[in-house]
Amino acid sequence: MIPRYRAAQFWGRATDALSTPVPALSLAVFRIALGALLVWDCWRFIRYDRIWRYWIAPDFHFTYPGFGWVTPLPEPYIQLAWLGMGLAALLVMLGLFYRVAIVALTLSFGYFFLLDKAEYLNHFYLVLLFLVLLCVLPAHRTLSLDARLRPRVRRDHVPYAAVFILRAQMEIMLVFAGLVKLTPDWLAGEPLGLWLRNQADDVALGALFRYDWVILAGTWGTVALHVLGAPLLLWHRTRLATFAVYCVFHGANAMFFNIGIFPWLTIAATTIFFAPDWPRRAARWLLGRFEALPPYAPPAFPAPRTLPRAALVAMAGWIAVQVALPLRAAYFPTEVRWSGDGHRFSWRMRIYDRQAEGSFVVAADGQHWTVAPTEYLTARQADKMMVRADMVHQFAGYLEDVWEDAGYRDVAVRAEIRKSLNGRAAQHFVDPAVDLTAVPLAYLSPDDWVMPLAVPVWGVADTRASGFLDDDGELLVLPPRPDLTGRGASTGPRQPAALPGASTDTM
Repeated sequence: MIPRYRAAQFWGRATDALSTPVPALSLAVFRIALGALLVWDCWRFIRYDRIWRYWIAPDFHFTYPGFGWVTPLPEPYIQLAWLGMGLAALLVMLGLFYRVAIVALTLSFGYFFLLDKAEYLNHFYLVLLFLVLLCVLPAHRTLSLDARLRPRVRRDHVPYAAVFILRAQMEIMLVFAGLVKLTPDWLAGEPLGLWLRNQADDVALGALFRYDWVILAGTWGTVALHVLGAPLLLWHRTRLATFAVYCVFHGANAMFFNIGIFPWLTIAATTIFFAPDWPRRAARWLLGRFEALPPYAPPAFPAPRTLPRAALVAMAGWIAVQVALPLRAAYFPTEVRWSGDGHRFSWRMRIYDRQAEGSFVVAADGQHWTVAPTEYLTARQADKMMVRADMVHQFAGYLEDVWEDAGYRDVAVRAEIRKSLNGRAAQHFVDPAVDLTAVPLAYLSPDDWVMPLAVPVWGVADTRASGFLDDDGELLVLPPRPDLTGRGASTGPRQPAALPGASTDTM
């Protein structure tokens, strides 16, 4: 009885706290910033012709399990869909027709997100999560055209739950972004050392990147910033200083790495940790530099309306799922940074340098063909596929379908791929003797056709030469670290009249 009483007491206190009215300003600023960044990103995609390169040029797309029915629209409808998404983002930013606009933006963004796993990015996933949350949050009650044009919409307050759920989502992302970096390679300075040393001659103070201790300070500092800094955002005494450090950190990321809107998205979203009326306080502080202002009187809000139990249960479920997804990698006995088991949706951002080269061998009716992936995929798709086991398996199934459509039977497809992780010597990624069309793709257990990682730790102080490992783990060649990504530009996959794939031999 006591535990049940205490649980009910805790639930009652949580309900009261989450139902408490707070100023709606921080939520409105969050909405405006997210909408503005998506408008900017939509323009960037149009400017650099990414719609054609990502979704029109490829003949094959790596779909997510259960979403094979999500396919690119033909031209010009896919461009119109993209423009529609940009318009919806603009309306969300302005707060005009908000409820319709946010649902339209979420559905259209989700559509493009699901078109191809090769285009998965953690910040796209984060945007999608924010959009889903905004579909049910009253982010248009103030600082919106809806509030200006329709008085019944205008409110100065929102339930604290609306701010809390966004804070919880950010805390989960930030903390796990640090925890997943607790890997042997990252703590030994790789792959950050590879990336920064490549820029040593191109940026101011880049000469410092040649020192191991500078790289190690960066890797360990990044872990501390996320694992310790994220909780410090919850305490008002350390919030502003931590936010300033985050701004410097993300500004450096934007300078050194091409990661799109992610640094600015994270900075904008981190403002949700400030007091819900921080925009008004900031405006008063700025105006106070120029004129005397009357004392600030906090607005009086009506008595709180208790949130429905269903809303509270939904919030608890959302948080539980967001915590469980990053943790699922611990369920697999494999090395996630090599095998990829549990990689997606777990905030493993900028912690791998994975390069691969190789080909596929298709066998049928006494013949075999050596197939270069770029015969069917764009160079971008091929690069992404060659380092991800599930996509290697999916592409093998696609090759099987192509040969069967051409009239061949009992088609077998093997992959001969050598992969390098964080500067190691390249080794076999998948078992080259396994017919990938004859083995299933495991979702709840490791795939036994993925080869184990031969060298578990690799860091900036490692003096071993990089090259290629043979099947016994011995170095075959000892050149400088090879460039395995220079496949050159591709105009997209081609489909010759017979069968693509290059050499044809008799078995």
